[in-house]
Amino acid sequence: FKQGEGVIPDINGAANMYEVYQRAKPGCTDVVTVPVLWDKQEDTIVNNESAEIIRMFNSAFDDITGNTLDFYPEAHRPAIDDINQRIYDTLNNGVYRCGFARSQAAYEKAVVPLFDTLDWLEGILSRQRYLLGDFLTEADWRLFPTLFRFDMVYYSHFKCNLRRLIDYPNLWGYTRDLYQHPGIRDTINVDHVKKHYYGSHLSVNPTGIVPMGPIIDFDAPHGRD
Repeated sequence: FKQGEGVIPDINGAANMYEVYQRAKPGCTDVVTVPVLWDKQEDTIVNNESAEIIRMFNSAFDDITGNTLDFYPEAHRPAIDDINQRIYDTLNNGVYRCGFARSQAAYEKAVVPLFDTLDWLEGILSRQRYLLGDFLTEADWRLFPTLFRFDMVYYSHFKCNLRRLIDYPNLWGYTRDLYQHPGIRDTINVDHVKKHYYGSHLSVNPTGIVPMGPIIDFDAPHGRD
């Protein structure tokens, strides 16, 4: 947990993530990953798998918050799962397969399906506001972080550079639409995103230099109302 502007300290005062794991399980030598969902009442880690945490947040706290929005409605679960699988395999994970490829062949094997999926998504979003129609689902929120980071990080840092996100008019408008959804922009810090990727992947960016650009206006009107 580095000190810096906008950094939220760990609730238990940990300086490193391994300390959080060891607080939950003394002597723990497991591989340390994020995200982590921490239970303050039980003083332990509840889960560290993002796909499971997002499902928990969808409904587990409805009685406490009074928020009954359902981003994983039962009638649409098969379609959501299908979209999630393709997006994860080729895009969410695909950017990392491009960035950490150890050979030209491995890189090309990852980058081609990545842009095939972006082309496919562009077609879907040319016909409707969100991935399953006129309503938001889990699939939209799982896609958003990768799209948000695409031009500022993945395009250059991970060599996902056949096209930029802004070259896809529907995907670009869709990304701004999600960013401007109430409460979303408050959870994002562009400076943190860039410093993390460019500063921590020294095998990809040995100098650790963080680029100043690109300048991206996520608050521009999205035109998808």
